[in-house]
Amino acid sequence: MDYRKEAKELREKIEYHSNLYYNNDAPEISDYEYDMMMQRLKTLEKEHPDLIDDRSPTQHVGGSAKREAGVLVRHNVPMLSLQDVFDREEVVSFVNEMKEKLDDPEFVVEYKIDGLSLSLRYENGRLVMAETRGDGIEFGEDVTANADAIDDIKKELKNAPEYLEIRGEVYMKTEDFLRTNERQEMLSKKTFANPRNCAAGTLRQLDPSVVRERGLSMFVFNLQDIRGREFKTHTEAYEYMKSEGIPVIEEYTVCHSAEEVWDAIQKIGENRGNLPYDIDGAVVKINRYSDRELLGATAKVPRWAIAYKYPPEEKEAKILDIELSVGRTGRINPTAVFTPVRLCGTSVSRATLHNQDFIDELDIGIGDTVLVYKSGEIIPKIKGVVKDKREPGTKVFKIPDRCPVCGSVTVREENTADIRCQNATCPAQLTRHIIHFVSREAMDIKGFGTVYIEDLIKEGYIKDTADIYHLKDHRDELIEKGIIGKEKNTDKLLAAIEESKKNDAANLITGLGILNVGKTAAKTLCIHFGSIENLEKASVDELLEVNDIGEISAKCIRTFFTDEKNIDLLNRLRECGLNTKSLTEVVTDGAFSGKTFVITGTLPTMKRDEAAAFIEKNGGKVSGSVSKKTDYLLAGEAAGSKLTKANELGIKVITEDELRGMVDGTSGL
Repeated sequence: MDYRKEAKELREKIEYHSNLYYNNDAPEISDYEYDMMMQRLKTLEKEHPDLIDDRSPTQHVGGSAKREAGVLVRHNVPMLSLQDVFDREEVVSFVNEMKEKLDDPEFVVEYKIDGLSLSLRYENGRLVMAETRGDGIEFGEDVTANADAIDDIKKELKNAPEYLEIRGEVYMKTEDFLRTNERQEMLSKKTFANPRNCAAGTLRQLDPSVVRERGLSMFVFNLQDIRGREFKTHTEAYEYMKSEGIPVIEEYTVCHSAEEVWDAIQKIGENRGNLPYDIDGAVVKINRYSDRELLGATAKVPRWAIAYKYPPEEKEAKILDIELSVGRTGRINPTAVFTPVRLCGTSVSRATLHNQDFIDELDIGIGDTVLVYKSGEIIPKIKGVVKDKREPGTKVFKIPDRCPVCGSVTVREENTADIRCQNATCPAQLTRHIIHFVSREAMDIKGFGTVYIEDLIKEGYIKDTADIYHLKDHRDELIEKGIIGKEKNTDKLLAAIEESKKNDAANLITGLGILNVGKTAAKTLCIHFGSIENLEKASVDELLEVNDIGEISAKCIRTFFTDEKNIDLLNRLRECGLNTKSLTEVVTDGAFSGKTFVITGTLPTMKRDEAAAFIEKNGGKVSGSVSKKTDYLLAGEAAGSKLTKANELGIKVITEDELRGMVDGTSGL
């Protein structure tokens, strides 16, 4: 291949994957694959200097500043990345170069935490700013409100200089990551691919309570700037930070020779499988600040530090079985069980196969020999099948079309590779179903917390959603056991359960958890058909006549209402006295009659459900997605892909003030 063509293709791929990693927190390839592309591009540019220009990804820091979590702020000190190296020869070369340029340099070797970089600014001991790396040179995002919710970040320092700026890495411990993903699945939300993505996405979103709930952590790894005090070395600054209760990188080592540096790197590599968090390498940096100042930096990296990236450790294993489990959202999860192998210091014998598409792509079956790796991450993964070791007769594994727990029919979810059980009473999904059913968006049973739900299921009082309405029959037992609390608390919850029977049928439709039918679609269906009884009888063609209901959603609705277990559940709910009719009065002469709205972003004064109620009160309809049928997009701060699509389709975008003005006649629209 022509070297110019290869370089052009590499640049395009690197920019694409860099954007996914830094800006969207959704990488499609491993760090190692990305690093190898970058290394190849650097080699080409070294061999052909005429290729180098300012636009090359080798010449600038990855990432850009966004406005999701707050306003853009200008960096006081650039937040540069590090020069990556991949073998002993490169490490020794760096050490020797430093020895040539400096007088008896000291090297500090420490963990390279896999997370999101954050700088903290303190004025007279008080935290005044927390900023993300953003573009690394000029701008980052102000995430101070979210930083306040991270326990590791000190809000005040006792023995503080006039000004202090430090940089660290926000990350997630493995246990916090697994707990967060479990909760995401329970709430029918998208799970995160790895702890780094979760930490980055959490820090950038708008709600500090989410940061606190997910339990982010932080290590500080550098002194960026200081006024009113002086430190001569990196380790001296570390000792000061530790005295102030600031968490710094653990178990760093001071070295004086290439051999000592390499031994420290090897020691970290051997221990990385035992750490409670992910690391993606080891950092080697010059200890004395005077030496750092002498060396300076390029436009992208400091000349006084490198990051050693460990090669992905791979070992062969034989697939003994592929187990199927059902998640709390009904998702069928295939897991490969293989002969135990030791990776990154720990023994592993299981790895997720994600979905049928992943299985087909790997061409994997029971009995196959596969390559298993960790690539610096805690969770083991399967890279591929060793085809020349395949035994005759081995077939690609296929996920069955019946739930492995309850035997009900499964359906592949629209626009995804997920296959889900459709049974609302499936035991594997029970906790998630109940949490969803009692939630504010569904039956809105106030005070019915997750702990109560889990205890009631554990004690055998709830086996499906209909059992919620029979809890009153066990009032005395519940009070005696204290599952919900004492008499007052128990009666309060039982009263809330009884009150929920009067809800609009749209709440019940939402609570049933029909695949691809959310709160908005449930309300539209309820108004259109008038009752759940009429909805049950509707054909696919009749469902397609409803605004916001596509072919996939229509088929999911029909599948749900033809399942005998779901029919039985609905009959039991009716017997309990739940309302199954629409209570919404259709406004035909309002300011928004005949108009369809989509809401996106954070509005100045209204919550989304308040805005939807305002629109419907004035005769309009609210849809969950932008299409050619959409008349207006109501957009607030941090409007995302819906705004982009609305602009592409030429749909009118309005503000909250303009929405109100359309009713009182002051908007001019």
